[in-house]
Amino acid sequence: MGTCATCGNAYDKSFDITMGGTTLTFDSFECAIHRLAPSCSHCGCRIIGHGLEADGAIFCCDHCAQKAGVEGLRDRI
Repeated sequence: MGTCATCGNAYDKSFDITMGGTTLTFDSFECAIHRLAPSCSHCGCRIIGHGLEADGAIFCCDHCAQKAGVEGLRDRI
């Protein structure tokens, strides 16, 4: 039984994720996302996909990138 690195819940169906040489245990994908997924530089939402990157910042969509002053990024071509 593992203990979740995000919420502290001890759960018999926990799982481990190794990222950047560090292994963490989680009780749900929700907790793993909350702990590991990057946040949009504009709106702060968790990015659960590819996202868009410009000048070291990551955005959830081209709308947020544009609002932050980044031009030329597009969700779809």
